[in-house]
Formats: sequence, structure tokens, C-alpha cells
Amino acid sequence: MPRYRITVAYDGTSFHGWQKQHPPGSAPLRTVQGVLEEAIRSIAGVDKVNVLGASRTDSGVHARGQVAAFTIEREFDARKLPMILTSRLPEDVQVLDAAIVDPSFSPISDCTAKGYRYTIAWGRKRGIQRPLFERHFVMWTGYELDVKRMQAAAPLLIGTHDFASFTRKSHGRETTVRTIFSCEASESGEREIQIDISGDGFLYNMVRIVAGTLLEIGRGQWEPQRMKEILEARDREAAGPTLPPEGLCLEWVSYDAPPPAHA
Repeated sequence: MPRYRITVAYDGTSFHGWQKQHPPGSAPLRTVQGVLEEAIRSIAGVDKVNVLGASRTDSGVHARGQVAAFTIEREFDARKLPMILTSRLPEDVQVLDAAIVDPSFSPISDCTAKGYRYTIAWGRKRGIQRPLFERHFVMWTGYELDVKRMQAAAPLLIGTHDFASFTRKSHGRETTVRTIFSCEASESGEREIQIDISGDGFLYNMVRIVAGTLLEIGRGQWEPQRMKEILEARDREAAGPTLPPEGLCLEWVSYDAPPPAHA
């Protein structure tokens, strides 16, 4: 049976995250995995299919480059599959590309790197209001932010570290050690900052906590060097707040050799 690898983009605003959820006594929640499986079942004429995603994005989190895989008996032309699937999907999800891969391919265990972006719009001075039409894709803060302070702090996360400070206490993972390949903050427009981070894997809420910590540094609450102290503390209480999901987007997932990380 052929195994398909697909790249998926979605606006996470109206989804309860990636992973299927069926609370007892109620209807299944609307999830990206759920609508994809429904679309695949409809084109393949099967009762059951399991779509495995590289990242279990949370409710409200977006993706431009989520990777997923599934196996079905029917063989499709991979060049046409994105259009066929997208025609069966709701308007807030698209399949961008598809390929037939080795039956053993796993979007999770074969992944070597992921890249996320967190976008912050800021500022209350001179009558600037919070974004209206972009409100589902950026986090807004009234604080004045100094991007140079954030740029000084972000690279301090690069390397292999224990990131226990950057996940919730009940994270459920065997280890909180991860490798960050890159982390940078940049101005993407007037009073808008993007935080781009890539690594071999991320803990629950890790990127949103990193963004919250950089926000505290950018508004002058902490000095940039505080980032090292937060890492060494291995304590969630040491880091900044968990920023809301709308500013976060999974940009890409890689299966090539990972880039070097310089501590």
C-alpha cells in the first residue's frame, strides 16, 4: 500500500489544535487531523485512515509547513493529490504538496528540525490601536519594545540545553533537553517583531514561553543576559509568561541533516 507524505497549511483560529479530540458524551472537536482524515476517507472510499502529523500544534496555532503522512490502499497521482484533497477540505486548510514515500516514513521520528515564528505587534503611543484584520495572526501588547535588547538575548538559547524553564511543570516528557539551531528577533514592519526559532524539537508551550521571555526583555523588565540565568534555573517560574497562541506559526519541518548548533 502506498504511503503519502503531504505538506499542510492552515489557519488555526477555528481549530482545537492538530490532534483529534473526542470528549466523552459530546461530539468530536474540530481539529486539523480530523478534517484531513475525513477528506482522505471521502476520496479513497475507506472507513478509516490515520494521519500522523509532525507537530501537534495547539488550539489557535497556525501552520505554513506542517508535514503529515498516511497509508491507504488506493494509489493517487501525487502531483494531483494536493488539489484533490484541498477541494474536499474547509477553506482554512490547504494541502500544498504530496509525494509517495517509503512505507516506514514517520513525520515525527524522521524529523531533524522544525522552525517556528512568533509575531508580536506592539505600542500604545501616538494613538496606535491593536491590529484589527491581523488579530488572529499576531499577538498584541501595549508595551513599547526594544528589538535590540531582544536580539541580544535570543541567541543565548542556541545550543543543547535543559529547557525545563521553558515548558509547563507537568510537561510529561522523559527529558527537557533540546537543541536550538537558531533564534533571532527582527522587525518585520512598523511596530511588529518576529521571533524565529528552529531546533530538533520543542517542549509543550516552549516557543510561546521563549517569546514571552523575550517580550519581558524587550520592554526593559529584564536585561538580555538574564536569559542565561533563566536557562540555568531549570524552573518555569524563572521565565516569562506563556504568550497566546494566535501569534505562533509552524513555518517548516525538515528531514535533511540538521544544521550545527553553536552553544
